[in-house]
Amino acid sequence: MKSKRVGPDEQAQVHVVILDAGEEAFAALTRFANESGISAASLTAIGAFERATVGWFDIASKNYRKIEVNEQCEVLSAIGDVAVGDDGKPSLHVHIVLGLADGSTRGGHLLAGTVRPTLEVVLTEVPAMLRRKKRSELGLALIDLAAGSG
Repeated sequence: MKSKRVGPDEQAQVHVVILDAGEEAFAALTRFANESGISAASLTAIGAFERATVGWFDIASKNYRKIEVNEQCEVLSAIGDVAVGDDGKPSLHVHIVLGLADGSTRGGHLLAGTVRPTLEVVLTEVPAMLRRKKRSELGLALIDLAAGSG
């Protein structure tokens, strides 16, 4: 993984993170956010995976249904955010659309993706703290604006 902070604005810092073939995207981006001390950011990405797992949230069971994509796929769109989780560490929430060889797509919550050949990520960090709190009635951790500070 390589990264570079770009942009002189003190109110927002833009990080460009390039993941290499073989890296697991969700884990690598979580590690980057932790090592960089990012507490509030938005993210976008494009690239490709050799395989991926996305999730569709089943509100009735309060769990993700895993959708395995066991083939080379293009990351057509990935958008998400970073907020501090219940454990006090940066927590990623990323939704993704993957394009398959036949032109069909798979999408959902990014659970895992093995990069091939690259994933180009732009993280826009803001000088604030967003707080993601577990909501037991939903089974999800969601951003709680009342709990964050800026």
